[in-house]
Amino acid sequence: MGTLQIVVLALVQGITEFLPVSSSGHLALVPLLSDWPDQGLKIDVAVHVGTLLAVMLYFWRDVLLMLGGLGRLLLFRGGPGARLMGHLIVATVPVVLAGLLFKGAIESSLRSLEVIAWATLGFGILLGLADRIGLTVRRVEHMTWGDAVVLGLAQALALIPGTSRSGITMTAARVLGYERPDAARFSLLMSMPTIAAAGLLVGLDLYRLDDWAVTREALVAAALAMMSALLAVALMMAWLRRAGFMPFVIYRVLLGLGLLGIVYGVIEI
Repeated sequence: MGTLQIVVLALVQGITEFLPVSSSGHLALVPLLSDWPDQGLKIDVAVHVGTLLAVMLYFWRDVLLMLGGLGRLLLFRGGPGARLMGHLIVATVPVVLAGLLFKGAIESSLRSLEVIAWATLGFGILLGLADRIGLTVRRVEHMTWGDAVVLGLAQALALIPGTSRSGITMTAARVLGYERPDAARFSLLMSMPTIAAAGLLVGLDLYRLDDWAVTREALVAAALAMMSALLAVALMMAWLRRAGFMPFVIYRVLLGLGLLGIVYGVIEI
Protein backbone atom coordinates (compact mmCIF):
# COMPACT_ATOMS: atom_id res chain seq x y z
CA MET A 1 0.00 0.00 0.00
CA GLY A 2 1.04 3.59 -0.53
CA THR A 3 2.01 5.80 2.38
CA LEU A 4 -0.98 8.09 1.89
CA GLN A 5 -3.42 5.18 2.08
CA ILE A 6 -1.86 3.94 5.33
CA VAL A 7 -1.98 7.43 6.84
CA VAL A 8 -5.60 8.06 5.84
CA LEU A 9 -6.86 4.68 7.05
CA ALA A 10 -5.00 4.96 10.35
CA LEU A 11 -6.25 8.48 11.05
CA VAL A 12 -9.84 7.67 10.08
CA GLN A 13 -9.88 4.57 12.27
CA GLY A 14 -8.05 6.23 15.14
CA ILE A 15 -10.29 9.27 15.27
CA THR A 16 -13.61 7.48 14.81
CA GLU A 17 -13.10 4.16 16.65
CA PHE A 18 -14.03 5.43 20.11
CA LEU A 19 -16.25 8.35 19.15
CA PRO A 20 -19.94 7.38 18.90
CA VAL A 21 -20.00 8.16 15.18
CA SER A 22 -19.51 4.77 13.47
CA SER A 23 -15.99 4.05 12.26
CA SER A 24 -17.35 1.65 9.63
CA GLY A 25 -19.45 4.46 8.17
CA HIS A 26 -16.32 6.53 7.70
CA LEU A 27 -14.23 3.65 6.41
CA ALA A 28 -16.96 2.93 3.85
CA LEU A 29 -16.31 6.35 2.36
CA VAL A 30 -12.61 5.71 1.80
CA PRO A 31 -12.96 3.37 -1.22
CA LEU A 32 -15.78 5.54 -2.57
CA LEU A 33 -13.55 8.62 -2.58
CA SER A 34 -10.42 6.86 -3.85
CA ASP A 35 -9.29 4.04 -6.11
CA TRP A 36 -7.26 2.33 -3.41
CA PRO A 37 -7.35 -1.46 -3.06
CA ASP A 38 -8.69 -3.11 0.08
CA GLN A 39 -6.17 -2.75 2.88
CA GLY A 40 -6.62 -6.30 4.17
CA LEU A 41 -7.33 -7.79 7.57
CA LYS A 42 -3.83 -7.27 8.97
CA ILE A 43 -3.94 -3.50 8.53
CA ASP A 44 -7.49 -3.44 9.88
CA VAL A 45 -6.40 -5.19 13.05
CA ALA A 46 -3.18 -3.16 13.27
CA VAL A 47 -5.10 0.11 13.48
CA HIS A 48 -7.42 -1.46 16.05
CA VAL A 49 -4.40 -2.46 18.15
CA GLY A 50 -3.19 1.14 17.90
CA THR A 51 -6.51 2.35 19.25
CA LEU A 52 -6.32 -0.27 22.01
CA LEU A 53 -2.95 1.14 23.13
CA ALA A 54 -4.47 4.62 23.14
CA VAL A 55 -7.34 3.70 25.44
CA MET A 56 -4.98 1.76 27.71
CA LEU A 57 -2.75 4.83 28.03
CA TYR A 58 -5.67 7.14 28.74
CA PHE A 59 -7.26 4.82 31.30
CA TRP A 60 -4.00 3.50 32.74
CA ARG A 61 -5.30 3.64 36.32
CA ASP A 62 -8.28 1.48 35.34
CA VAL A 63 -5.96 -0.92 33.51
CA LEU A 64 -3.86 -1.38 36.67
CA LEU A 65 -7.04 -1.80 38.71
CA MET A 66 -8.31 -4.42 36.26
CA LEU A 67 -5.04 -6.36 36.27
CA GLY A 68 -5.06 -6.44 40.04
CA GLY A 69 -8.72 -7.40 39.94
CA LEU A 70 -8.01 -10.29 37.60
CA GLY A 71 -5.50 -11.64 40.09
CA ARG A 72 -8.06 -11.33 42.88
CA LEU A 73 -10.69 -13.08 40.75
CA LEU A 74 -8.33 -15.97 40.13
CA LEU A 75 -7.88 -16.23 43.91
CA PHE A 76 -11.68 -15.99 44.41
CA ARG A 77 -11.42 -12.66 46.18
CA GLY A 78 -13.50 -9.52 45.81
CA GLY A 79 -12.81 -5.82 45.71
CA PRO A 80 -13.37 -2.90 43.29
CA GLY A 81 -10.84 -4.19 40.75
CA ALA A 82 -12.27 -7.70 40.79
CA ARG A 83 -15.79 -6.34 40.38
CA LEU A 84 -14.77 -4.13 37.44
CA MET A 85 -12.93 -6.99 35.76
CA GLY A 86 -15.85 -9.32 36.35
CA HIS A 87 -18.28 -6.86 34.78
CA LEU A 88 -16.04 -6.49 31.73
CA ILE A 89 -15.82 -10.27 31.32
CA VAL A 90 -19.62 -10.61 31.53
CA ALA A 91 -20.08 -7.74 29.07
CA THR A 92 -17.70 -9.38 26.59
CA VAL A 93 -19.43 -12.77 26.45
CA PRO A 94 -22.46 -11.73 24.30
CA VAL A 95 -20.38 -10.22 21.47
CA VAL A 96 -18.10 -13.26 21.40
CA LEU A 97 -21.06 -15.65 21.17
CA ALA A 98 -22.84 -13.50 18.59
CA GLY A 99 -19.68 -13.26 16.52
CA LEU A 100 -19.26 -17.02 16.51
CA LEU A 101 -22.92 -17.71 15.72
CA PHE A 102 -23.63 -15.02 13.14
CA LYS A 103 -20.25 -14.14 11.64
CA GLY A 104 -21.08 -15.72 8.27
CA ALA A 105 -24.49 -14.08 7.98
CA ILE A 106 -23.12 -10.68 8.95
CA GLU A 107 -20.28 -10.81 6.41
CA SER A 108 -22.51 -12.07 3.59
CA SER A 109 -25.69 -10.05 4.17
CA LEU A 110 -24.97 -6.92 6.19
CA ARG A 111 -21.69 -5.52 4.90
CA SER A 112 -23.29 -3.16 2.42
CA LEU A 113 -23.24 0.61 2.19
CA GLU A 114 -27.03 0.68 2.52
CA VAL A 115 -26.96 -1.18 5.84
CA ILE A 116 -24.12 1.03 7.12
CA ALA A 117 -26.04 4.16 6.13
CA TRP A 118 -29.31 3.17 7.82
CA ALA A 119 -27.50 1.91 10.95
CA THR A 120 -25.45 5.12 11.18
CA LEU A 121 -28.63 7.20 10.95
CA GLY A 122 -30.96 5.07 13.08
CA PHE A 123 -28.61 4.32 15.95
CA GLY A 124 -27.43 7.93 15.90
CA ILE A 125 -31.00 9.10 16.53
CA LEU A 126 -31.34 6.45 19.25
CA LEU A 127 -28.22 7.84 20.97
CA GLY A 128 -29.80 11.30 20.98
CA LEU A 129 -33.04 10.00 22.50
CA ALA A 130 -31.20 8.00 25.16
CA ASP A 131 -29.06 10.98 26.11
CA ARG A 132 -32.15 13.16 26.39
CA ILE A 133 -34.24 10.83 28.56
CA GLY A 134 -31.47 9.11 30.53
CA LEU A 135 -30.78 10.18 34.09
CA THR A 136 -27.26 11.13 35.19
CA VAL A 137 -27.18 9.54 38.62
CA ARG A 138 -24.94 6.48 38.33
CA ARG A 139 -21.23 5.83 37.94
CA VAL A 140 -19.19 2.78 36.92
CA GLU A 141 -18.74 1.96 40.61
CA HIS A 142 -22.54 1.52 40.88
CA MET A 143 -22.71 -1.08 38.10
CA THR A 144 -24.62 -4.30 38.68
CA TRP A 145 -24.22 -7.66 37.00
CA GLY A 146 -27.51 -7.06 35.20
CA ASP A 147 -26.17 -3.79 33.80
CA ALA A 148 -23.08 -5.61 32.53
CA VAL A 149 -25.31 -8.12 30.69
CA VAL A 150 -27.38 -5.32 29.10
CA LEU A 151 -24.26 -3.48 27.97
CA GLY A 152 -22.84 -6.73 26.61
CA LEU A 153 -26.00 -7.38 24.60
CA ALA A 154 -25.81 -3.82 23.28
CA GLN A 155 -22.21 -4.39 22.23
CA ALA A 156 -23.29 -7.47 20.28
CA LEU A 157 -25.52 -5.23 18.15
CA ALA A 158 -22.38 -3.46 16.99
CA LEU A 159 -21.67 -6.47 14.76
CA ILE A 160 -24.13 -4.76 12.42
CA PRO A 161 -21.87 -2.45 10.38
CA GLY A 162 -22.62 1.22 10.98
CA THR A 163 -24.02 0.72 14.48
CA SER A 164 -20.84 1.96 16.23
CA ARG A 165 -19.67 -0.19 19.12
CA SER A 166 -18.95 2.79 21.31
CA GLY A 167 -22.17 4.51 20.24
CA ILE A 168 -24.52 1.64 21.06
CA THR A 169 -22.87 0.85 24.41
CA MET A 170 -22.95 4.53 25.42
CA THR A 171 -26.61 4.60 24.37
CA ALA A 172 -27.40 1.63 26.61
CA ALA A 173 -25.43 3.13 29.50
CA ARG A 174 -27.33 6.41 29.23
CA VAL A 175 -30.67 4.53 29.24
CA LEU A 176 -29.48 2.83 32.44
CA GLY A 177 -28.84 6.25 33.98
CA TYR A 178 -25.05 6.44 33.90
CA GLU A 179 -23.37 9.82 33.81
CA ARG A 180 -21.99 10.69 30.38
CA PRO A 181 -18.26 10.39 31.24
CA ASP A 182 -18.89 7.06 32.98
CA ALA A 183 -20.96 5.77 30.07
CA ALA A 184 -18.01 6.57 27.79
CA ARG A 185 -15.47 5.20 30.27
CA PHE A 186 -17.03 1.75 30.55
CA SER A 187 -17.71 1.65 26.81
CA LEU A 188 -14.04 2.21 26.07
CA LEU A 189 -12.91 -0.28 28.68
CA MET A 190 -15.24 -2.87 27.08
CA SER A 191 -13.29 -2.59 23.83
CA MET A 192 -10.06 -3.89 25.35
CA PRO A 193 -10.66 -7.67 25.56
CA THR A 194 -11.94 -8.18 22.00
CA ILE A 195 -9.36 -5.89 20.36
CA ALA A 196 -6.56 -7.47 22.38
CA ALA A 197 -7.61 -10.99 21.33
CA ALA A 198 -7.79 -10.06 17.64
CA GLY A 199 -4.47 -8.23 17.82
CA LEU A 200 -2.75 -11.22 19.40
CA LEU A 201 -3.95 -13.59 16.68
CA VAL A 202 -2.90 -11.31 13.82
CA GLY A 203 0.39 -10.53 15.55
CA LEU A 204 1.18 -14.25 15.50
CA ASP A 205 0.27 -14.35 11.79
CA LEU A 206 2.66 -11.46 11.07
CA TYR A 207 5.41 -13.22 12.98
CA ARG A 208 4.93 -16.42 11.01
CA LEU A 209 4.70 -14.50 7.72
CA ASP A 210 8.15 -13.00 8.33
CA ASP A 211 7.48 -10.27 5.74
CA TRP A 212 9.09 -7.03 6.94
CA ALA A 213 7.23 -4.89 4.39
CA VAL A 214 3.82 -6.02 5.66
CA THR A 215 4.96 -5.81 9.29
CA ARG A 216 6.32 -2.29 8.77
CA GLU A 217 3.04 -1.12 7.24
CA ALA A 218 1.13 -2.62 10.17
CA LEU A 219 3.42 -0.93 12.73
CA VAL A 220 3.15 2.47 11.05
CA ALA A 221 -0.63 2.17 10.84
CA ALA A 222 -0.84 1.13 14.51
CA ALA A 223 1.32 4.07 15.65
CA LEU A 224 -0.70 6.64 13.71
CA ALA A 225 -3.99 5.16 14.89
CA MET A 226 -2.77 5.22 18.51
CA MET A 227 -1.81 8.91 18.40
CA SER A 228 -5.03 10.03 16.70
CA ALA A 229 -7.20 7.84 18.95
CA LEU A 230 -5.53 9.16 22.11
CA LEU A 231 -6.27 12.73 21.05
CA ALA A 232 -9.87 11.86 20.09
CA VAL A 233 -10.54 10.10 23.41
CA ALA A 234 -9.07 12.95 25.45
CA LEU A 235 -11.18 15.54 23.61
CA MET A 236 -14.36 13.45 23.85
CA MET A 237 -13.98 12.83 27.59
CA ALA A 238 -13.30 16.54 28.20
CA TRP A 239 -16.43 17.43 26.21
CA LEU A 240 -18.67 14.91 27.99
CA ARG A 241 -17.69 16.31 31.40
CA ARG A 242 -19.35 19.59 30.36
CA ALA A 243 -21.97 18.72 27.72
CA GLY A 244 -23.90 15.92 26.05
CA PHE A 245 -23.83 13.70 22.97
CA MET A 246 -25.86 15.98 20.69
CA PRO A 247 -22.94 17.09 18.44
CA PHE A 248 -22.18 13.42 17.74
CA VAL A 249 -25.87 12.74 17.07
CA ILE A 250 -26.13 15.60 14.58
CA TYR A 251 -22.94 14.47 12.85
CA ARG A 252 -24.22 10.89 12.59
CA VAL A 253 -27.53 12.01 11.16
CA LEU A 254 -25.76 14.09 8.52
CA LEU A 255 -23.33 11.26 7.72
CA GLY A 256 -26.15 8.70 7.50
CA LEU A 257 -28.21 10.94 5.22
CA GLY A 258 -25.16 11.56 3.05
CA LEU A 259 -24.48 7.84 2.72
CA LEU A 260 -28.13 7.19 1.89
CA GLY A 261 -27.90 9.88 -0.76
CA ILE A 262 -25.00 8.01 -2.32
CA VAL A 263 -26.82 4.66 -2.07
CA TYR A 264 -29.99 5.90 -3.75
CA GLY A 265 -28.26 8.02 -6.37
CA VAL A 266 -29.18 11.44 -4.99
CA ILE A 267 -25.50 12.24 -4.45
CA GLU A 268 -22.98 11.30 -7.13
CA ILE A 269 -19.30 10.71 -6.40
